[in-house]
Amino acid sequence: MIKAIFFDLSGVLYSGQSAIDGAVQAIERIQASSLQLRFVTNTSRLTRKTLLQGLNTLGFDIHSDQLFTAPSAAKSWIIQHHKRPYCLIHKNIKHEFSDIDQTNPNAVIIGDAADGFNYHNLNRAFQLCKQGMPLIGIGRNRYFKLNNELLLDAGPFISAIEYAASTEAIIMGKPSRAFFEQVVNSVECSAPEVLMVGDDVYGDVQGALKNGLQACLVKTGKYQEGDEKLIAGDFLLYPSITQIVDYVLNPKGVYGSFV
Repeated sequence: MIKAIFFDLSGVLYSGQSAIDGAVQAIERIQASSLQLRFVTNTSRLTRKTLLQGLNTLGFDIHSDQLFTAPSAAKSWIIQHHKRPYCLIHKNIKHEFSDIDQTNPNAVIIGDAADGFNYHNLNRAFQLCKQGMPLIGIGRNRYFKLNNELLLDAGPFISAIEYAASTEAIIMGKPSRAFFEQVVNSVECSAPEVLMVGDDVYGDVQGALKNGLQACLVKTGKYQEGDEKLIAGDFLLYPSITQIVDYVLNPKGVYGSFV
């Protein structure tokens, strides 16, 4: 039985600057139901405020307390552990960390830094981690889709620092257990009663399954033909958010694929 549903954002609710067909109406239907609803994203190019404003502009009615972002989780970890981070992150979210002391760093945060991923910055991160400083990853996605083009995400760069510095990153975002547990703890049900819907077969679907949630892969966003064959486990496969919402609200009347 499904009591809560978690949605990824980019590739599931919207693509580029446009809402995916039927997505606004699908979210309205879930918001009006008895299901608990959360939105979980590793997006590290936009602040929470910018995300909410953008979603509102597209027609989505999403409450602030329903949104869980990897950058916010990373910041909370830094504050909780009294760290001074070296932030290799996107320029759009740097001011989100501006109220944290970053002098003489004793930790490293890596998110999607875009052109900030140059040798100088990556080498600085490596040097700190080689000295034993913890490495905090804002998500671990391999790639994302922007303007119909696949682009490298933070995951490959986090892995490079791990390899070079012989360290293991603390991932604050999907697919980490800590991130999924944080969101599950915000709803009144257990992990097996939660359905995670995403376009990333690894971060969304595999991450959910490994943490005890149900999962659905949608064929929008970054989905590539055959992605459903890349991982083990039982999960749903639907063309888009519209069909999976139909299924959740009326499971006996709608049929789709179960991988």
